Amino acid sequence: MTEPDAGCPSPAQAAGPRVVITGASSGLGEALALEYARRHPRAVFALVARRHDLLALVAERLAPATVRTFALDITDRDALNDAAERFVAEFGAPDIVIANAGISAGTLTAERADAPVFRRIIDVNVVALFDTFAAFLPAMRAEGRGTLAGIASVAGIRGLPGAGAYSASKSAAITYLESLRLEEREHGIRVVTIAPGYIRTPMTAANHYRMPFLMPADAFARRAVGAIDAGRSFVVIPRPMRVVALVLRALPNWLYDALFARAPRKARITGGST
Repeated sequence: MTEPDAGCPSPAQAAGPRVVITGASSGLGEALALEYARRHPRAVFALVARRHDLLALVAERLAPATVRTFALDITDRDALNDAAERFVAEFGAPDIVIANAGISAGTLTAERADAPVFRRIIDVNVVALFDTFAAFLPAMRAEGRGTLAGIASVAGIRGLPGAGAYSASKSAAITYLESLRLEEREHGIRVVTIAPGYIRTPMTAANHYRMPFLMPADAFARRAVGAIDAGRSFVVIPRPMRVVALVLRALPNWLYDALFARAPRKARITGGST
């Protein structure tokens, strides 16, 4: 489904960057959209998420920007490709594509009921990352410019107990984005990896344990948009979490295991669905 934001200027009047954001109905996606609209009031947005009603509310907050909303499941490749074709046909290739859609839940390999949740997390956090960029890359390559930004996580630096699917998906995202950065270098397209720590969103609200350096979503968005616009290859937000990430990566397995074997765990989803 695609709908224009009421009262926004026509494509001919729009003069700001063309920005695509997935997972845009709340959390980090909403904060990123608001930050881009603050910096570029005449930007053109494609907002992608499952919840049409929440997308419409975000679109209203972006005025006077030009907004198109696409209510779809990010794992529906055909719907995603159709949305990309519609957007490109109307506005041309995007300047920035932010693959932000992601989900999180605890999973345990010993619990067979967690298998559908594990697969869903990988599908949303990894496979849909590829599908999002693949939908827009031909048009961006044709123009020889643009930026692809993927939202990974500090949780992808080392495997966390009870979060096998989430840690694996974010580790895969980091490595995939690095490969993509090398692939697209010759085509004039920059690839940016954003690895958030704990950011205050509906997703982290489900974590019932202490979250060090917890950061408001709007503050995260300011840092992230700055990094994306600068074309930085890899950035951890907030800054103190970069130190944590470097330390975690350097720890020998025996010490990491001793420190984190009993770390707090993400809640599992009862019923095996997400």
